[in-house]
Order: sequence, then C-alpha cells, then structure tokens
Amino acid sequence: MKKLCIAVLLLVSLGTFCLAADKVEVPDSCKHCGMDRTKFAHSRMIVTYSDGSSTGTCSINCVVTDLKETKKEVKSFQVADYNTKKLIDAKTATWVIGGTKKGVMTKTAKWAFAEKADAAAFIKANGGTLADFDETLKAAERDKADRAKSMKPQEHKGHGDHKM
Repeated sequence: MKKLCIAVLLLVSLGTFCLAADKVEVPDSCKHCGMDRTKFAHSRMIVTYSDGSSTGTCSINCVVTDLKETKKEVKSFQVADYNTKKLIDAKTATWVIGGTKKGVMTKTAKWAFAEKADAAAFIKANGGTLADFDETLKAAERDKADRAKSMKPQEHKGHGDHKM
C-alpha cells in the first residue's frame, strides 16, 4: 500500500510538473482580449518598453492595440516561434502572412518562425507569403483599422467575437 501511495504521489507530481513546464510566462491571459496565452503559445508576444514595463499579448494583432494605447517607446518585441513556441526576437523572425491556417484575433493570419526554412515549409503546406516584422506589423494595423470600420456599435473587442 505504501508503494502504491508513493507511486501515485510521483505521478501526480510529474503531472503537475509537466503542466507547469507547458505554461508560458506571465501574464496568463492577453491584456486586450482575455485569450489564454498558454493556449495561444504559438502566436503570443511580449512587448518591452524603454521604461522597463512590458505587456504580454496573444498575438501581433493585440500588440497593435497595446502600441496605440500606451504610446511608449518600444525597447523590444518578442514573439513565439510557431513550431517550438519559444520566444524569439520578432524583428529578426521570418514572418508568414496569410494562408489556410486560421489566425489569432484576425482574418489574415500572421505567424513567426525562427528559421526561414520553417516558414517556407509552412507556406508549402498552408499557403501565405513571406514578410519581415515591419510588413507584418503594418498588415496587423490595416486589419485592425478594417475591423474597426466594419464593426457594429454593439460589438466589442475580445475573444467572444469569433467572426473574424
């Protein structure tokens, strides 16, 4: 019985450790839309400002919202590599805009890759076009502006509106 209890404790501890290992850095949810950043670990971003503050979002699309609201000088942008979910420098990442994979908080998907070969493989399988960070940020800004023009007064931002 004692061995069984120890085995159960080990399994529970291992399960808890594995869940914690899969969890992303704080915050748990996107400040702007409330989406779970662990669930969207493949598209999440962190913006660090020159004053030392930072914001964690679910995607580049919510980064656009943050930049408009804070109007602070940006020190760095980090984005998750689509395949590994590890944070990389968003400015040096290879981005893919569009394709058949549904985007996060947008009609037009935007994915980041640490390696250009991974982005090319993604395009071969799912479509889309290669882009750099500046092009991708501008595309996200256009998407946000287009969405704002088409929204009805009673609609609001957030993860509850999945009509994107």
